[in-house]
Amino acid sequence: MDMFNPPHPGETLREDVLPALGLSVTEAARQLGVSRVALSRVLNGKAAISIDLARRLEIWLGGPKRGARAETWLHEQMQHDLWRARQQGEPRDIRTAV
Repeated sequence: MDMFNPPHPGETLREDVLPALGLSVTEAARQLGVSRVALSRVLNGKAAISIDLARRLEIWLGGPKRGARAETWLHEQMQHDLWRARQQGEPRDIRTAV
């Protein structure tokens, strides 16, 4: 079952992870090895979590043993993107096999 309007994973980072760690965007970006602008775009839902960032988050948050799997971040991004795409309706010019 699809979630209704799944949040962008950047929202989770912005509202839960960074405050729990007591980090600013600038400091989190420095620790992750990404630019502040790039991280800010993700946190504000303007850019997607890339495979590279998902892997960085996994390592940064303690790895799979602590529940911080790259796959989780990518799955959240996919759910968000797919839900948004479905809100736009059916793709044009698609032919269905019947």
